[in-house]
Amino acid sequence: MELQEREAVRVITEVDRDVFLRDVYPLRRPAVLRGVCLGPCLQKWTVDYLAEKGGCREVKIHVSTVPQMDFLHKNFVYRTLPFNEFVKRASETKHADFFLCEDESYYLRSLGEDVRKEPADLRKQFPDLAQDFHVPPFFEADQFFSSVFRISSQALQLWTHYDVMDNLLAQVTGRKRVVLYSPRDALHLYLSGDKSEVLDIDNPDLTLFPDFVKAKRYECVLEPGDLLFIPALWFHNTLALQFGVGVNVFWRHLPADSYDRKDPYGNKDPVAAGRALQALERALHALDELPVDYRDFYGRRMIHRIQKRTVYDNTTETNAQDSDTLVPGRPSIKPG
Repeated sequence: MELQEREAVRVITEVDRDVFLRDVYPLRRPAVLRGVCLGPCLQKWTVDYLAEKGGCREVKIHVSTVPQMDFLHKNFVYRTLPFNEFVKRASETKHADFFLCEDESYYLRSLGEDVRKEPADLRKQFPDLAQDFHVPPFFEADQFFSSVFRISSQALQLWTHYDVMDNLLAQVTGRKRVVLYSPRDALHLYLSGDKSEVLDIDNPDLTLFPDFVKAKRYECVLEPGDLLFIPALWFHNTLALQFGVGVNVFWRHLPADSYDRKDPYGNKDPVAAGRALQALERALHALDELPVDYRDFYGRRMIHRIQKRTVYDNTTETNAQDSDTLVPGRPSIKPG
């Protein structure tokens, strides 16, 4: 089988705000940041401590008979458990109490109090635990969008997707493999909305997804205490090598009015992008009124126009990746 080109994600130590803003953020590439102070959570967040501090508040979780969860085909169910019971089960490989089977897998993505309106915020949903976690001061306070508590069973793998905001994935306990793909490789990932249809990225079915091998694979393994910077629009797929606890911190790196105000998850495309995609759908429907040869011809013209407007020149991108300065037209963080 033809293999994807692979590259290890860059690892940087002794990163503070100045280093992040100067050497990491402008490149718009993922980076593992080591040695950033995350607080006493690294020592405190054992299963027993989490259960005690999280208490018996009910949480909505994903439960699956297999560890490879697939959001497109919904091979999992949603269930509710007291947080302390959930943590206990998620840390086990065999369960005396279960919903589907004794080796079922669990995944928590914390939610806001009003799931339809309010983003997740560790400080509000789990205030006692939030005291142990220090949010890295790499962005302005008014850019903060959400802090998402994530807990997963060992071997749990989440589908490949992108987010529309920049984020830091803090790995607090356990080890996690993360595979990433550049936004430039979107055409090779067989997208359905913001998710890739290629579920098994390690053994893809190349009869169904022949171009998947053209996507360059970036990979890292996060150790407890590591931070992974994931720029907006970078696709990522996570695999828990052990029972793991982490926190995602998302922030608005575009002007606030770029985002859908009614989006508590922060995963809707920017407003302008949403309008453009809707316009594209209308244009495609309009082409349906033409004979097939005309549809083909004008479809190709549309593709050409899109390519002229959106595809980066390879030389430009190479220079941008090697530069320590912000690239014109790319998002920036407000200076402190």
